[in-house]
Amino acid sequence: MWETGKTSQIAMEMRRYNLAVLGISETHWTQAGQKRLVTGEMLLYSGHEEDNAPHTQGVALMLSKLARNALVGWESHGSRIICERPMLLLHEE
Repeated sequence: MWETGKTSQIAMEMRRYNLAVLGISETHWTQAGQKRLVTGEMLLYSGHEEDNAPHTQGVALMLSKLARNALVGWESHGSRIICERPMLLLHEE
């Protein structure tokens, strides 16, 4: 994902397969953060936290517009683990 255009390509494939949440490994991004894409998806990412860290490892979650709206929170746990907390909708019968 470190290459130019990879994020857009992954978002396009996610829409094509109608996925709400997509886990991504080996992003090669550093630090942790979130980005909202022009197309509406949300990218949550977690990588090495050191300032001069190598661009290795890294994980991310890409959320569709619907999943983004249900996001309560998320946590970064280094370059290998990321946790998302979605809102649970319970239907009464």
